[in-house]
Amino acid sequence: MSLASLPPFANEPYRDFSLPENREAMERALARVRADLGRQYPLLIAGLHEPGGIHKLLSYNPSYPAELIGVHQKASADQATRAIEAAYHYFPIWAAVPAEDRAARALRAAHILRQRKDEFNAWLILESGKNWNEAEADTAEAIDFCDYYARQMLRLASPGPLLQLPGELGVLTYIPLGVGVILPPWNFPLAILAGMTIAALVTGNTVVLKPSSETPTIAAKFIEVLLEAGFPPESFQFLTGAGSEVGDLLVSHPKTRFISFTGSKEVGLHINELAAKTQPRQKWIKRVVAEMGGKDAILVDREVHDLDAAAAGVIASAFGFQGQKCSACSRLILDEPLHDAFLAKLIPLAEALTQGPADDPAHFLGPVISQRAEKTILSYIETGKQEGALLTGGHKAPGDGYFIRPAIFSGIEHNHRLFQEEIFGPVLAVTRARDFDDALRLANDSDYGLTGAVYTTNPEKIARARAEFHVGNLYINRKCTGAMVGAHPFGGFNLSGTDSKAGGPDYLLQFLQAKSIAQKLL
Repeated sequence: MSLASLPPFANEPYRDFSLPENREAMERALARVRADLGRQYPLLIAGLHEPGGIHKLLSYNPSYPAELIGVHQKASADQATRAIEAAYHYFPIWAAVPAEDRAARALRAAHILRQRKDEFNAWLILESGKNWNEAEADTAEAIDFCDYYARQMLRLASPGPLLQLPGELGVLTYIPLGVGVILPPWNFPLAILAGMTIAALVTGNTVVLKPSSETPTIAAKFIEVLLEAGFPPESFQFLTGAGSEVGDLLVSHPKTRFISFTGSKEVGLHINELAAKTQPRQKWIKRVVAEMGGKDAILVDREVHDLDAAAAGVIASAFGFQGQKCSACSRLILDEPLHDAFLAKLIPLAEALTQGPADDPAHFLGPVISQRAEKTILSYIETGKQEGALLTGGHKAPGDGYFIRPAIFSGIEHNHRLFQEEIFGPVLAVTRARDFDDALRLANDSDYGLTGAVYTTNPEKIARARAEFHVGNLYINRKCTGAMVGAHPFGGFNLSGTDSKAGGPDYLLQFLQAKSIAQKLL
C-alpha cells in the first residue's frame, strides 16, 4: 500500500437526523446500547485482561444520574508500573512493523468506526451527554483522525530527498520515540482519544492509554476497535482509574518517552513539570504534547455583514455541548455602536434553546458532565452576578440531570474572573469595546490563546486580526468551534498548550524523531 494508491483524504460526512431512516437507526442503536449498560470492563496489560481491586470506577449518565453506564477497574500503582514495562518491552517489536502495515491498521480502524457509527453515537449520548448532532460530529472526527493519520504516516515514511553531496548518499528517516502515555479528555471522549492514540500507534510507538474517569466506557469500546483492526494487544495498555493514584507514576516513570495530554491548564502544567524532571536511569528528555483549554473570544465589529448570522455563530460557539469545549466562545467582545442591538438578537436565541436529556433529539442542550461540574459552573454564575448583569439563564433547568440554562452576562470587564478564567460550561461574558483597536486589545488580554473569531467586512481589520489576534485557530466571519481534520489544524498558543496542531500535516512529527544518515560511497 502506498499513499498514491489511496483516494485523497475527505472528511466523514454528517448525517441528517430529520430523515426518518437516520433517526430510526439512531433510536435502534440507543436501545441496543441501553441493553448493554452496567457491564464490567477489565484492564488490558501485556495483552491480557486483568481485574482491578475491590473498589470500582462507576460511570453514570449525566442526563439520568441514576443510570449506570459501565463498571471499570481502578488500576493500582503496581499495574500502572507493569503497563509501562510491558509497553517498553513490546516497543522494538511494534516499531519494526513497516509503516505501511501500521497505516493499514489505522485505515481498518476508521472502517470499523464507520460501521459502528450509530453505536458509538449512542455511547457518546449516554455517557457524555452529547446531543445527537454533537455525537455524530465526535464519531466522524474519530474516523477522520484514523484516515488522515494513516495517510500522513505513509507520507512521512518516504520523506523528500536531501541535498546529495559529492561522494555521499544522504537519507533522512523518521523513527518512533518509545512508550507514550495517552491522557485524553472527557469532552471529546472518542474523537480526541482516537486521534491521540492512533497518532502514537501509527508512528510505531507503544502506548499506555488512561482515559478520563468521566467517560471510560467509550474508551473501552474503542479498545475493541483497535483489537478488531489488528493492532496487537501488546502494543497498547488500557488502564482506568483515578489520575491522582496512577497519573503521576505514568508521567514520571523513567521508561515513559512522551506524554500526550488534553485537559485543564492546571493538570497540563503539572504534567509538564513532572515530565521535565529527569529520573534516575532515564535516557531522554520527555516530550509533552499538551492541549490545555482556552478562554476564547469572538469579536463583532461595527462593520459586520449580517448581525443575525453573527448572533447564530456566537450561540453555536458558546453553547454547543453546553459550552464544554476548549474552543467554545466564552467571551463576546462587542463594538460599542452595535452592543445593544446585538444583545437584543442574541438573548432570544439563547432563551429559545431546548434543553433536556441528550437521548431526546428535540433537545439542543443536554447536561453538563457531572455534579461536580454543575457545582463549579453555578458558583461562577454567582460570581458573575457580582461582576456584571445576568441577562438570561444561569439557573438549574428541570429534570434529574445536570441541566443549567445558558447564562449571558453583560458589563464584564477585563479584570473580572468571568473574563479571565476558563469555566467550561454554558456561561458567556459580554464586554464592550470602544473600537477595533480596543477589541483586539481585549481579545489578547488572556493567559490562553486557543481559538477566536472576528465578524467584520473591513479588509484592513481582517488583515489586522490575522496578524494581531494571538490564537492558534482564528476564524473570520464564522463560529470559533468545529475544527475539521485536514482543514483546520488544531492547537493553541500561550497556556492553551504546546500548539500541537492535531489533524494537521505536522502533528505526527511530535511522535517521531528524525535520523539523518550519510554514507560515503566507496
